[in-house]
Amino acid sequence: MYENNETKPVGTEDLKQHAVRVFAPATVANMICGFDVLGFAVDRPGDEVLMERVSRPGVRIRSIVGDQGRLPLDAEKNTVSASVALLLRHLNLQDEIGLEIDLTKHMPIGSGLGSSSASTVAGLVAANYLLGDPLSKQELMPFCVEGERLACGFGHADNVAPALMGGITLIRGYEPLDIIELPVPEELAAGIVFPQVDVPTRDARQLIRQHVPLKDAAQQWGNIAGLVAGLYRSDYDLIGRSMQDVLIEPTRAILIPEFYEMKRIAQDVGVLSFGISGSGPSVVAISKGIEAATRATDRIQEHLFTCGIDSLKYVSRVNRKGPILLE
Repeated sequence: MYENNETKPVGTEDLKQHAVRVFAPATVANMICGFDVLGFAVDRPGDEVLMERVSRPGVRIRSIVGDQGRLPLDAEKNTVSASVALLLRHLNLQDEIGLEIDLTKHMPIGSGLGSSSASTVAGLVAANYLLGDPLSKQELMPFCVEGERLACGFGHADNVAPALMGGITLIRGYEPLDIIELPVPEELAAGIVFPQVDVPTRDARQLIRQHVPLKDAAQQWGNIAGLVAGLYRSDYDLIGRSMQDVLIEPTRAILIPEFYEMKRIAQDVGVLSFGISGSGPSVVAISKGIEAATRATDRIQEHLFTCGIDSLKYVSRVNRKGPILLE
């Protein structure tokens, strides 16, 4: 993809191959203390989009696998096809180019792992590739954000930014959109557990306090600044001390069964920090090295099983690549 900020004009001679398959990764939004401004990508799970160029203009969804029938096939209502259609209109190709999409969901919907953002990113990267890569990743970002707006009513970038860019990202601002890529300490790892309970993103956002005490806000600012400093210095102790959430976690934890017991288990294992991934119900144990993350997820999953709660687990280092072409 192009790394500069100039849009390359697109003509039919620029079109690449007939079809492409793209994988985009799950993400951990907020990084515990950075509500709506921080996030990182993981190796798995993620979603796949197979996109094919066809003669009839327009964007269509041919099939969706793995969603248990929950996602719309209507191209105007599906986040993948709607964001791709926006891209075509931006490039004035809506009457010339036809794209058909097969979406495979490898990650659970409503998990707090950026399910909608992974699908949207995969679709936009696939479309951009088939068009000859006219846009850089930075230029694709606003279309990803619009996909999130359609999915949950608010166009935030804490999931789509790391899914598209890979690594750890900071959203400094939205007007204009300003995405900063942060350094990734070599041994930073994440152990994720998804308790299979339903916590809709819209409901989780509605619980958040609109006004907070200044002392709590100042503590959270300090934590975010400390985390960023820790990433630049690869100071794992500072990273762990900083990844504490005094604003969002106390409210959202109410929606997640056994949250504080899961947190105790993770802390006993010796992880750097533990908290909620995105809006939940997935939880994340941040560790130095894979071993502690693996022990934490194993023990948390065992505890949930004794409580009659099914769960999925994933262990990963921070994914620096972002979306990849599979074919």
